[in-house]
This record gives sequence, structure tokens and C-alpha cells, in this order.
Amino acid sequence: MGTHQLISYIAPAAPATRRPATGHESFLRPEIGFTPKWYHDAIGVDLGQRWHDDPAYRKEALVAMRGELAIRFEGTVIGGTDRPLDLLTGAYGVCCVAAIYGVPVRYARDRWPVCEKRYLSTDQVERLEPPDLDANGFFQNLLAQVDRIAEQQGRVEGYINWQGVLNNAWRLRGEALFTDLLDAPQRCCRLFDCVSTTMIEAARLLHERQRRTGVEIGFITVSNCLVNMVSPQQYRELLLPFDRRLAEAFGCIGIHNCAWNADPYLDDYARVPHVGYIDMGLESDLARARQVFPQARRALMYKPTDLADKSAENIRRDMEMIAREYGPCDIVVADIEAGTPDLRVLELLKMCGEIERHFD
Repeated sequence: MGTHQLISYIAPAAPATRRPATGHESFLRPEIGFTPKWYHDAIGVDLGQRWHDDPAYRKEALVAMRGELAIRFEGTVIGGTDRPLDLLTGAYGVCCVAAIYGVPVRYARDRWPVCEKRYLSTDQVERLEPPDLDANGFFQNLLAQVDRIAEQQGRVEGYINWQGVLNNAWRLRGEALFTDLLDAPQRCCRLFDCVSTTMIEAARLLHERQRRTGVEIGFITVSNCLVNMVSPQQYRELLLPFDRRLAEAFGCIGIHNCAWNADPYLDDYARVPHVGYIDMGLESDLARARQVFPQARRALMYKPTDLADKSAENIRRDMEMIAREYGPCDIVVADIEAGTPDLRVLELLKMCGEIERHFD
């Protein structure tokens, strides 16, 4: 068995991911994250290709970003204080699996990297095989970075965002994936099988490299950002078996749903073994989710637009309802854009602390 519970984790300029819980998390635990543009506008940091390819440059940038967070949010946990510094999380954003399959990655100084829209043809999908990771240039370059981090830091802390089977399949196949789901489900299953195999093999190889530096990772997380694009039946029949495979391979799994309504998928998610984390949006039936997943760490993906646009009174009502129906849980506010007042972020942290005291 791997880790029992996971919590949300947003490293500076990285997409949200998960990490092991300590067991001492607060009842209403906020996790705050900002977009690359927020950092670029604040301190001029360049988050382009060099940031992703060069861990030494990434360290320099992370120190500057953490310094800015410490100034603007003094006395809070925003930005983290982990030592040694996590130089892995955020590398290549959400593009790693697609890049392993040869999809070119585009970089920008103030945005996360994105995959080019070079999609597999029908014939290519039907002949697809998982790449040989020992001979894969992108993956071997990533492992070389891990070795450089080990030389610099001793321990290689952090996590690659492997995404989820559906997300990765879409990056490889594009919109044709959704017609395949209706017209050629076996073609989809071939693609899902290749992708899940690569996720397992790549994560295991990375974890082994990290283990040599004293860092044990006993879980995997999946990002099901596109799950609302498929019906519950399609998820159950075509995707659930692969989420189960990932969970069984690592002994603990975190399931990310973005800020969507997760209600149609909760019963099927409950069939995934070893769920240590699950998140969903405010429109979900939170009380039912707590009943279905009483042992997992739950998280609420609170939209950054709600943080920016709702009144303080409405935000407090949201937090009180979340605590009452869903807690204990994380409150994840990711992708906060430049222009959102720092005071609004600080107000949210204060609210969570005040509301939590009623549940002690």
C-alpha cells in the first residue's frame, strides 16, 4: 500500500497537483496558486522553455517567486517553506505524457506550456504502441534533470503532473477522440491502454530515481478535467478500468475533477481502490461526496473568478457551507490571475481560519 491520504499542492508557477498528507491538516485548509502571468507581471520572471529545461535556472526563478510571495503574503503558508527546494514540480506543466509520444510543446514566458495540435490519425492510433522509455529522448532528458537536481540538492523532491488517461488521450487524438468513443470504442481502449501503460512505467522509473535520493513516493494522481465531456456510462465502461489499473499499480490515487459537478461519476469513482484524495466543484452534492469518500481527503476547487468577483459575504457563505457539508477538506483556489487583489486572498485565508474554529 502507498500513502493513505493526499492533499492539494500548488508549487509556485506549477499547475495544481497532490502530495502526501501529514495527518495534521486543518479542518478547512486553503491551498492557493497563481498563474505564470501573475508571476511574470509581478517580478518579470521568464517561464519559457529555459525554465522547464534547466533546473538551475528554475531554482533561481523559484527563489525569486517565493520571495515575492513572502513579501505579499507575509505570515501565511502561501509559497511553502519546504527544504530542500522542490525543483521538479511544474516542469513541462501538463505536457509530459504527450511529449513522450512525440507531440511538440510550445512555451511562453508568461503561460504554461501547451501541446501543439498534431493529432494521431486513425491508422496511427490503431498501430500505436507504448514508447520505449529507455530510448525516448524527452523522458531521458527529464531523468537527466533529476540527476542534476540530485547533485544540487541531495534529495529530489516534487512531482511530475502525469495528468489522466482521458486528458492525455485527447492531447494525442484531439476532438476525434469523442467521436471514437461513440463509433469505435475499441480504438479508444487501445489508446487508453497505451497511455495508462506509459503513465505507470514513467512514474515508476521516476519514483525509482527519486528513491535513490531518499524520497519515497507511493501514489499517483489522475486529472480527469475532461470527464464531463463523456457520459457516466462511457466513463464506467471505457475509462474506469484504467483508473483502477493506476490505483492498483501505486496503492494510492488522487482523483482531480477541476471545478465541475462530480455527481454523475461519484458512484463509479467509489469503485476505484485506494482513493486518497478527490476534488470537485461547488455545484456537486458535497454532503453525498463526504458519505461516499469518508476516508479520502476531500478538496473543493473554488473558482478564481468567484474569489475575484463574489462579495466577501457570499464567499463566506460558500466557505461555511463547504465546511458544514464537506469538511474536513482543502479549499483549492488555483490559477489566480494578475489583477486579483492580494487583500482578497488574505481575506479568504482569514475566513477559513475563523470558520474552522467552529468545528474544532
